Order: sequence, then C-alpha cells, then structure tokens
Amino acid sequence: MFEQYLRIKDDYPDALLLYRMGDFYEMFFDDAETAARELQIALTCRNPNADLRVPMCGVPHHSVEGYITQLLEKGFKVALCDQIEDPREAKGLVKRAVTRVLTPGTVVEDANLDAKGHNYLGALFWDEDKEAGGFAWLDFSTGEWSGLHAKKAADLWQWVRKMQPRELLVTENAQVPSSMSLTSTQVVRVPGRAPFDLKAATERLLHAQGVRDTGALGLEGKDELVRSCGALLAYVVQTQKQDIIHLAPFRPLNLGRHLIVDEVTERNLEIFRRLDGRKGPGTLWHVLDHTQTPMGGRLLEERLRHPWREMGPIEETQAAVSWLFERDDTRRDLRAGLDEVYDLERLTTRIFLNRAAPKDYVALRQSLAALPKVRGVLERPETPHGSYPTDGEARGDGRPPFLRAALKGWDDLSDYFDLLERALVDSPPHLVTEGGLFRPGFHAELDELLDLTEHGENMLQQLLAEEQAASGLPKLKLGFNRVFGYYFELSRTASDAVPEHFVRRQTLANAERFTTPRLKELEEKLVSASDRRKSLEYKLFQKLRETVSEARPRVLFMADLLAGFDYWQSLAETARRWNWTRPVLAQDTDILIREGRHPVVEAMQGSANFIPNDLRMDEARRLLLITGPNMAGKSTVLRQTAIICLLAQMGSFVPAREARLGIADRVFSRVGASDNLAQGQSTFMVEMMETARILRQAGKRSLVILDEIGRGTSTFDGLALAWAVVEELARRAGGTIRTLFATHYHELTALEGRIPGVHNMNIAIREWGGEIVFLRRLVPGPSDRSYGIEVARLAGVPQPVVQRARELLHELEKARDGRGEAPRAARAVLPGLDMPEPKQAAKPRALLAARTEPVAHPLLTTLRDLDTDHLTPMGALQLLNEWKLLWGGPAHAEDTVPDQPPAAPGDDHD
Repeated sequence: MFEQYLRIKDDYPDALLLYRMGDFYEMFFDDAETAARELQIALTCRNPNADLRVPMCGVPHHSVEGYITQLLEKGFKVALCDQIEDPREAKGLVKRAVTRVLTPGTVVEDANLDAKGHNYLGALFWDEDKEAGGFAWLDFSTGEWSGLHAKKAADLWQWVRKMQPRELLVTENAQVPSSMSLTSTQVVRVPGRAPFDLKAATERLLHAQGVRDTGALGLEGKDELVRSCGALLAYVVQTQKQDIIHLAPFRPLNLGRHLIVDEVTERNLEIFRRLDGRKGPGTLWHVLDHTQTPMGGRLLEERLRHPWREMGPIEETQAAVSWLFERDDTRRDLRAGLDEVYDLERLTTRIFLNRAAPKDYVALRQSLAALPKVRGVLERPETPHGSYPTDGEARGDGRPPFLRAALKGWDDLSDYFDLLERALVDSPPHLVTEGGLFRPGFHAELDELLDLTEHGENMLQQLLAEEQAASGLPKLKLGFNRVFGYYFELSRTASDAVPEHFVRRQTLANAERFTTPRLKELEEKLVSASDRRKSLEYKLFQKLRETVSEARPRVLFMADLLAGFDYWQSLAETARRWNWTRPVLAQDTDILIREGRHPVVEAMQGSANFIPNDLRMDEARRLLLITGPNMAGKSTVLRQTAIICLLAQMGSFVPAREARLGIADRVFSRVGASDNLAQGQSTFMVEMMETARILRQAGKRSLVILDEIGRGTSTFDGLALAWAVVEELARRAGGTIRTLFATHYHELTALEGRIPGVHNMNIAIREWGGEIVFLRRLVPGPSDRSYGIEVARLAGVPQPVVQRARELLHELEKARDGRGEAPRAARAVLPGLDMPEPKQAAKPRALLAARTEPVAHPLLTTLRDLDTDHLTPMGALQLLNEWKLLWGGPAHAEDTVPDQPPAAPGDDHD
C-alpha cells in the first residue's frame, strides 16, 4: 500500500494527497503533519514501535468537503486519490488513482465559493521581444471567461490586481511585481514551456471552443492572449482529469465599450471593500445589493467593475430600472419569485461535470418550478386598480421593448421540470450510492426492487399463509438462519403430511425444515434486492444526469435572463428605498448635479442627517479647486461625484434630485493617505506614484478626483507639486479633463482667473461663539482659512496644546504679513531653532501674470447657477437664510479675491 501511495504522491509533489482507504481519506508523512496542523485534527502514527515511524491522519469520506474547503482557503492544492475498482472484485490491492486535483481557482462546490462573487483562475503571458502580453481570466464554476491584450506590462498587472484571480498562472521565469505578494492572488509558476506554447495553446483553444480559427473569437493578431487562454485550458484539464467543453464562448474585454475604473479607484471609492479591507456596510456594493439570486449578484459585481461607456446599453438598462421603479407591486412579486431560484449557472456546471450531488438536482427542480411564477408576474396586465384589462392590455401591447423581447424568448423548461418531478424524491440522501433517490412509479424494475426491500416481510408472510391454506397445515412456520436462509418448519409428527413440492433442507431432533421453489425464488430476490436496487438507482441517476446535461444551453439562457431582471430590480429597489432619480447622459463633458448625496454615507447616517450639495462643471469650470477644513466634507463631495458618474453609466438611478452627466471613459482617484512599507514605499511615494499614473493616462473624457496632493512632504515642496499638477491637468487634452481638486493650499485659489477653466469652491463653515459650525455645503469661492487648530480641539487634543498652537499660528501669520520673514519669526517663536535663511525664490509666473478674466463674487456665481424654474418658496427662503449666514455680515477681507497673491505660501496648511 505504501508503495502505491508513494508512487502516486511522486506525481503530485505540490498537493496534499488524500488517499482513500475504506471510509476515510488518509494522509501520510509530511502531508499528514501539514494537514493535522492546518485542520486541527489528531496526528497519529502507523507502525509506532518500528524504526520508521509514519505520521498519519485522516478525515471521513462523507464529510471531506468541509476539510477541503479549509485547505483551499489557506492556499493549498488537494489531490483526491480514489479507488477505481470494486473492492469485492479486486485481486490483491485495490487500484487507486487521482481523480481530481482541487485548487482555489478551479473549485465548483458551493462550500468553496462566494455565492454572489466570481472565482477567477487567471493566466498572464508577457513577451519581452514583442513588448506585448495577454491576461485571461476564467470562472470555472460558471464557464464564463474573458481577457485582454496590452502593450505595457504594467497595464496587465494593473488588471490582475483589479480582477483578483484566486490563482494566476505565469511562466517559470516571469517577472512578478513585488506588490503581488500583498494581494490574495496565489501566483503559480507553470513548469516548462508547453502550457504557454503558441501552437499547442491554439489547438487547445480551437478544440475547446469548437471553431476553426482564432479570429472567430476576436483573437486574431493577439498571440500572447491566445497563449494565456491555452495555459488556462491546460491547467484545468490537468486538475480536473477530463476534457473541458462546458466553457462559454471566449469574449475579449472591449475596453472601448466600458468605463475603466482601475483598482486604486475601486479601493478609494470603497466600491467592494472599505479602506480597512473589509466587506459589508460602508461599501457601495452593500448599498446596491438587493439581488435575490447569485446570478444577479454576480452581474451586479460585473457591472460595478465594468460600467458602460456606450449610450445604448445605458439607456436600455435605465428603461428597465425605470419600469420596475414605478411598479412597486410588480417589483415586490418579482423579488418573491426570484427568491425561489437557486444558482442555475453553477448547478448546471456541476451536473455537466458529473460533480453534482442529488440535492443539486432537487435545487434545479425547485428553480425550474419558479420560472412560471416569475413569468406570470411579468405578464400581468397593467390596468387601473379594480378594472378589467382591455384586449390590448391583455396582449401586453403597452409593455416596454425589453420586456417584450424577454417574454418572447422565455423558456419554462417544463419538460425537464416534469422529468425531475417524476424522478426524484423531495429529500434525497447525500450520496448517490446510498439509494433512496427515486420516486415510486418512475421505473418499473426499480419499483419491484423497492417493493421487495420495503415490503419483503409482508411477501414472506403472504406466501406462508398461502402454503398453510393450500396444504392444510395451520402449524407451518417460517424461519431464517445465516446458513440455510429462509425455510418452512414442521414438527416431526406433522412432517409426514408435507406436500410433494416441499424439499427437505434440515432435520432437527423435534422438527423438519423445508424449502419450496417459490420460497427459494423469493429468497434470492430479497437477498439481492438491496444491492440490485442501489446499482440500478446509480445507473438511472447517471442516465438522468446525461439527460439533464443536454439542457445546459437552455438553462444558461434562462439564468442569463433572470440575472438581468434581478440586476434591474435590485437597482430599482435601491432607487426606491433611497429616493434616487434617473440621470440624463450626454456626449459632452459637462456635469450638473443638484442635491447630490454620497450613497454610502447617507446609508450609514440616514437621509435626515446628510446635507446634499450642488455641483456644476462646464467649459468655464473644468477644474474645481475645493478648499475647506478637515472634517468639512471635501472628500465626501469628491467621492460622491465619482460614484454618481459610475452609477449613471451602469444604467442605475443616482442619489440626486437632478443629474445631467457627460459620459466618461475613465475615472481616476487619488484620495486618502496610505503607505506600502513592505515594499519600501512611503505615504508620499504612494501618493506620487498614483498621481503620476493619472497624469500619464488621463484623457479628454476622463474624470479625475484628487485630494490633498503634496501633503506628504514639506509645505513649499507640496505647494509647488500641487500647483504644477493643477497647471498640467488644466492644460492636458485641450483643457477638457474634468477634475475635482481638494486642497489645503489656499495659495492655489489665486489661479482662478489666471488659468482657464479653474474655478474655486469651498465647503462652507462659520464661527459662532468661539466654536466652528460645519455647514457641509459646497459653495463658490475660496475658504478663508484651514481651521486646523479648531478641528484638533474637536478631536480632543489637550487644551494647553491647542492654546500654544494658536499662539504660534498668530506669530507665523504676523511673519507672513511681514513679507517673507517666516523663518526669522519661527526662530523667535521657537528658541534654539537654527536654520539657514532661504534664498528668495522666484514667484510662479502664473501668480505674477495679469488675470485673464475677472473673478466674480461667489454670490453672483451662485445666482447664475440657480434653477429658478424649479425653486419652491420654501427653498428660496432656505437659500436666502444660507446666503445671509455666508455673506450677509459686515464686509470682510475674505469676501473679495485679492489681485495680488500672499507673500509667503502655505503657512496655514494643516
């Protein structure tokens, strides 16, 4: 046995080998020590008294899935070694072989998968000579796969981090960025060149897809992507031990059709995870996810990762969401119907691959039973309450195009539902080999065997009664023993009158035992009925699997249809719960948002506690400089603008009273402070790297949000960098890049009127009785100062520290007013500080140049943007009160924009 084990283990050195012995999967040697430690199970020893002690541990075969799940979550591969011949027919050692290798990226069981998330296996190939590469990803549990071709290796690795495959296949000598070690992706270096060989990869791909040319898959001229696809197929065949033909048609990702949201922006906007890395409340996904099915949840994830860039799909989705948004009863009943549908995609994959348990077929049957209910909800005539539908309403003449198209292709799969309903019991056993799977009446021979196993004793008693009556022997008895089986027994005194068809089996001191042809026949049936029943049920189950597998294309079609309805109703449900509105999309680059809100912050705080804001970006306002103190809400405004644009291009309603948005091709973000110490990158280095990527990749239709550029270094360095970034973004692509730039460098506000498209906004704040009041309103114009010391006081900094900071700030501001004496004043305020006098730096040309246009008072800008057609009297009164609070007091120096810049920059940066 150990020779057999070691011979098999040699072929799978990188996997934990689970070796089937009887009712257990056993592990030996190093595998046993590893598994015992990771699974927290007992480690025993075979041959404990021998010179060679063999560590050993095992798990029951009927509960192995739970243990495999733990090992896969920890990144291990598991090779299942099963008995491949019947032990009763084996001569000597039972033959065994590895029937499957389970890896994190190729599992199909629900216990190992996130129901509403994809589980990707990825492959990346980069050709240094051609300077081109391809990255492909496959969700083996559903059969969906895609990929992209790129001319820059950095772009490929950026997409790897975005798609987050569980496993990533690369060549042995591939250069993997060190940052990948900090992700959840397990990098698998594939030995040899064969998996990525172009010729072999092409043959595997054409065979798996059933086409003659790679051009049919959109892969013409993309050899590197073909190599990646071939490596995926080779790995799957190697681990699954069978030919893979269940995959959907390969569709390369068309970047021109989608809004590109890179992994940094996903993280900064907290789309799937919070900044602390956790899922759940505090993410956009948590706000949007009201899907009822796993297929709908995965479609929602896909749309969040790849929103549309084309007007057609956006408007089609908006129409469907709007229709369901307006019909609460329809949406409620649709949600109830969808709630009865299981994961059709993964169910049919397991059935097709012969990995399904009996309960999977019952789940499929229950899902098919829900299809007529869902269709009934969608076909319901739209009539006024209490009235009868007209002929046109009954025909559905008023249904929207998307609904008519869906109902036209609807497939209830009633033939397969009827088959499963007739075949399977409601509560089948966990294992196929246990028997008890099929209903009575499904198969005649099986019914006979079921009758024998369940009613065999009644048949024996009936035969006994018949023999007693026919022979006139009322004292005839029926018995059984292991040696002779079933028999009739008579006392010695009554045995002389036995019928001729009785055959003597055994003579005892006081009795005689007999058998009859009918009793012998019935005995043979009863003894073999249980085994025959299990064998027949297994054959019938395999035939049922083959039949149901043929329905896979039809099931997948309906799964896709239901996923779409689930996605639409989820967006409609979210919009109804949070009072969102349908945005207007345009081909220009303007943005108009009235009473916009941050959906996640609003969900956490409640609608009553969130103050909405207006925002306008047009030809005269392409770059908004947003100033204001910490905690005022600058980052919230930045993020909510990006999120509203992303939601709109998904086809969703948005959290605003009104929104008109120019379609974007990319969304970039640089917000928050983070470092990467494990890779030797400081907070400022990470900030500059992300800023560099934005400056290199942003185009004329991009939306950029930047928060506090330059704060990770000295005041003068930071100000200079922030200044240069503003100038570059205002200049690039003809000044069409839409940018929201939050900063504490108030010196930058002087750029309004000097650089076309730059416009000042601030988060309003007022002082009242020595306290600061956050108004949370975005208004035109620059803020007067940073209020950093007041925020520090609110945060709980001790009062002596706050008071001392105020004194120092007063001295520094006096020094700045004295034209460049900040260092000398600092030495006076801070005794012992020894620093050289800085040379007089040349002032930036933009500040020295004359203004290109006059800067209007913020109130005038606000009045110009006011939508008087939709202004209510109460709204007008609220605006007047707000304007009075902001600008209605005595004239202050901050109410006007100075023509000359301050002499020394950056002293009020906190």
